[in-house]
Amino acid sequence: MTQILQRTVLFADLRGSTALYETLGNAEATTVVTRSVSLIGQIVSTTGGVVVKTLGDGLMAVFADPEAAITAADEMHDSLDRIVPPNASSPFAAARAPVLKLQVGLAHGEVIEMSGDCFGDAVNVAARLLDHAGDNETLATASVVAGQRQATRERFRSLDKVQLRGRVEAVHVYLLEGRRFGDTAATAYGELRPTTSEPEGIRLVWLDLNRVYTGPNLPVVLGRSPQVSYCIDDSRVSRSHARIDWHGGAFQLTDLSYNGTFVRFSNDSEIVALRRGTCTLHGSGMLGLGASLTDPSAPSVRFEILKFSDTEPHLPL
Repeated sequence: MTQILQRTVLFADLRGSTALYETLGNAEATTVVTRSVSLIGQIVSTTGGVVVKTLGDGLMAVFADPEAAITAADEMHDSLDRIVPPNASSPFAAARAPVLKLQVGLAHGEVIEMSGDCFGDAVNVAARLLDHAGDNETLATASVVAGQRQATRERFRSLDKVQLRGRVEAVHVYLLEGRRFGDTAATAYGELRPTTSEPEGIRLVWLDLNRVYTGPNLPVVLGRSPQVSYCIDDSRVSRSHARIDWHGGAFQLTDLSYNGTFVRFSNDSEIVALRRGTCTLHGSGMLGLGASLTDPSAPSVRFEILKFSDTEPHLPL
């Protein structure tokens, strides 16, 4: 029987399983991944949703209520803290096991239920949102955010309109902030500064493309697609490669690509490699998109954090 219904569609995808197989071996890694997918499936059921199908390292589910889908996403992220290799031969083996990362996409709209599966624009959009989600992030469309309680709406941060693969019209996307964190977030560089009322600026320079972004212009998406904020025409760059946000009083860079993003700060020879990860940008430096900065041919973008008090911002050569 075919039905046309209003539903919130949830896609969840676990990343990092390849590293698990390399570290733990096939049998143990399979157990961890299977238990992880089973656990997030149980969360769907306990929060009022229905698992439509499992998809390798993830699943697709539908909810009658968008708020229930948001609750499920929260519970899924929390659940990863409880997943450890159950048969590790030693505590050391468990400690060295790579951590699985979770990406969640949420979209609300009309879906067609037929033969136990679901089809429609909301399904396609929710699936494509996973391409733009960083590690342990939940992205949602405006239709999911609309109608939520004020406290829930305040947890969503606008990422503006995003061009999704295979779709002509851009979609307004929101990032769901984690409920476990306060006003500051911990990163590899320590706690971020408290949020200020007005962001600083960031200058990006690639070849002759010299742009300054601040306030209404944020976030900035760097990529090969002509629809992104900062377009870099190089085959090694993904269509939506990386995103720069102002959050917690600092600029945060999130890799969204398959080939990775590489960061080198001025006066520091160390290169930070991001693969679906996030780091805080400070001072000035270089961003390598799709290839390490050790490769002289790598598409590289110079960045500089600007203070509003600066009158003559300068990028080091």
